[in-house]
Amino acid sequence: MPPDLYFWTVAVLAVFIVALSKSGLVGSLGMVAVPMMSLVMPARDAAGMLLPLLLVMDAIAIWTYRKDADWRILRIMLPGAMVGTLIGWALWSFVSDAMVLLFIGIITLLFILDALLPIRKKLEGLPPSKPWGTFWGGFAGFTSFISHPGGPPFQIYVLPQRLTPVIYSGTTAFFFAIVNTAKLVPYFFLGQLNVANLERAAILAPLAVAGVMVGVWLVRRISVKRFYQLTYWLVFLLSLKLIYDGAVGVFMPGAAA
Repeated sequence: MPPDLYFWTVAVLAVFIVALSKSGLVGSLGMVAVPMMSLVMPARDAAGMLLPLLLVMDAIAIWTYRKDADWRILRIMLPGAMVGTLIGWALWSFVSDAMVLLFIGIITLLFILDALLPIRKKLEGLPPSKPWGTFWGGFAGFTSFISHPGGPPFQIYVLPQRLTPVIYSGTTAFFFAIVNTAKLVPYFFLGQLNVANLERAAILAPLAVAGVMVGVWLVRRISVKRFYQLTYWLVFLLSLKLIYDGAVGVFMPGAAA
């Protein structure tokens, strides 16, 4: 396959997957975008190219779910997320993408295992804990800054609340719209928003819009039970993928090159 065709094939697939995740249908699936794009460009450049597209998707998602967010949860998580974003900026040169992927994968796998234990059933439905939510909001802000995989930390706190699919999607949309907007200035100063990345993002923008709309259509038609079954299974599979990719990058960097 010619190099340009290979690049655009991977880019189209990655952007469409992220767009579906932005609808709230398969929220964690969006974390595969940077690892996918790293097949055809440096991971940090991939993060820079995706940020404008994420903001386009965020705008559609928050308009669609403008009346559906749980602001109680957002008020708890967003202050921590802003702190996590600043920490991510400060540690940008010291923390590799592989380290972040491995850490997120391990934490996410533990979250899924915890969800299978009886204690999880006892905790579901309880009022959100402010310290716990601030911590996971900060973790989500940090990991989102490094390479956009903020979904699992966010879900660790939000999924046990057992929101309806629409409220869950709206809360997710507002959280990441605010976090991604906060990343614009740091990404600019880090050189991630260069002309080449912005040109690629502009070409892929219509696909981003279409993917979000398809996902929104599905979210409003899926049952609560099926929604959470799908989400937990996808998070589990993605945790294994993240652990594998992170471990290869940390312990066998030559194999990941």
